[in-house]
Parts: sequence; C-alpha cells; structure tokens
Amino acid sequence: MMDHDTGYKLLFSHPRMVRDFLEGFVSGDWLRKLDLDSLEKMNGSYVSDDLRSRHDDAVWRVRWGRDRIYLYLLLEFQSTVDRFMPVRVHTYTGLLYQDLIRRHELDDNQKLPSVLPVVLYNGESRWRAPIHVRNLIQPGPAEFLGLQPEQAFLLLDQGAFDLDQLASMRNLVAALFRLEHHRTFAEVPQVLDDLINWLRPTELAGLRHSFVAWLYRRLPQWMPGVTIPQMLNLQEIQEMTRNSAQEWKDMHHQAGLQEEARNILRRQLVRRFGSLSERIEAKLNGASREQLEDWIDRPYEVEELEDVFR
Repeated sequence: MMDHDTGYKLLFSHPRMVRDFLEGFVSGDWLRKLDLDSLEKMNGSYVSDDLRSRHDDAVWRVRWGRDRIYLYLLLEFQSTVDRFMPVRVHTYTGLLYQDLIRRHELDDNQKLPSVLPVVLYNGESRWRAPIHVRNLIQPGPAEFLGLQPEQAFLLLDQGAFDLDQLASMRNLVAALFRLEHHRTFAEVPQVLDDLINWLRPTELAGLRHSFVAWLYRRLPQWMPGVTIPQMLNLQEIQEMTRNSAQEWKDMHHQAGLQEEARNILRRQLVRRFGSLSERIEAKLNGASREQLEDWIDRPYEVEELEDVFR
C-alpha cells in the first residue's frame, strides 16, 4: 500500500501543487518577488562524503528577486511527531549543500543558496515538538552560544487548520488537507467536486492521475470493509463516495430507529416486569428492528415476561 511519504512525494512532484502550497500557506513580502513559472524539481537523492545515501522527500528551486537568484524549497512529509525533526532537517540541508558543491553548481565566490525547509505533518495529534534545533541543545558555557547549530523549519500541521477556512480557498493543497482531515465522510465527495473542477485543464492531467492514485490508496482507510474497484478517473471516485456516504447515512438512520425501538421496549418491560435478566437483555440486543416493533406493544397484553417474545 502507498504510504504517506510515497503518496505525498507523488503529489508534490507536480509544480502546480508546489505553487498552490507557496501561494496558500506561506506568508511574507518576499513571495511577491518569486517567479513561480521558474519552479524546477531537483534531484533529492544524495551520497554523502562517507558514501551514505539519503533521499529527500521533495526538493524544488525557484528564481527570486531582481537578480533571479535561486531559492531552494525542501519538503519533508511526516505522519508522526518526531522530537528530533530539527536535527534531521539540519542534516538534510547540509546534504543538499554538499551535493551542490560536489556537482559544481556554484560559480567561483558564489554563496550557497537560501533554503526554505518545510515539514508537512498530517497526524491526528497536534505537533508539540520543537521546530528549532537550539531547543534540543543542552545549555553550555556562554562562550559556546554562538557556535551551536542554527536550524529551524516551517511546520504545516494540517489538522490545526480550520476546515471551513480551507474550504473557502481555491487551492489544491487546501483540498488535500480537507480530504485528510474530513469531519464526516459526506465531506469527501464535496471536496472531490472541487478537485474535478480545478483539475480540468489538459496540462494538469498528470496531477489529476496522481490524485486518483493517492485516493485509491487512501479510500480503504476511510471506507473500511468496502471493496474499492479499480478507478479510472475522479468522477468515478466521486460517484462511489457519494453513493457510499448516502448509504452510510441511511444505515445510521436505520440504526438510530432500531436503538430507539429497543430503548422504548426495554423501559416498558422494566415498568411491567421489573429488572431484566442478562438473557432478556441479550435477546433485546440481538433483535432486529422488525422484531422490536413487533414486541413493543405486547408488555401490557400478556401476563408473563416470556410471552412478550412468542
């Protein structure tokens, strides 16, 4: 099954997802100087000087400012909280720099590029761990203060966003977050309707297929016990989820009516015959709605408790 990292790597291999992320979830005046048409996906696989390999989740670069220098965007995808994530990000940034140096990407006297490290976290609990490496370092002599690593990252804790605010955004990353953290399954086909409309352009066909692949792996977690057929497009997925949402709504409604009938009958039996044995409780709990409705008028028509169920 496609895991969290693999699914997000697939989605964020498309420039439109990175563009929507920057436009919708990063703030600052510096964004106005970005040339988003220059977004370029970079190799995220490195070999360090000691021959150890490392694969970043997603690395992009983009032109910025009058001098059109490159800024680098380093995306890491997390489904669990990692206390030492700042250390990992510090290492990843260093490996990126080593790779640029090794491949002679820098001209003579050219400085290393600025990097925006981002952690996209989709776990259920809120992220409470440090985002700055200095918060993980035990204080030492004052003379050490300026000699310690300085590294932080931009955290996007998806579950902390207001879903109604996300729904007001025409943004593919916001739609992804809405799917990940939907409150009820009935919201899923609503989000898919947005995706269908936003991903219509021919040039977004690849991203459309990536969303289908991601959904095909996520739906079993949202629809346990339901067989997911091989899907061809977003419209078919939306139709299936809409039908399932209505079926579950009807099923829950019927279950509510059944429970209501059970409680009414139980109260009548207690008033008429006193406390109920475990055997009678088991009979009530195992009864269908039709049986309960058949029994519900009998407590005051019979003399013995057992006659209610005949």
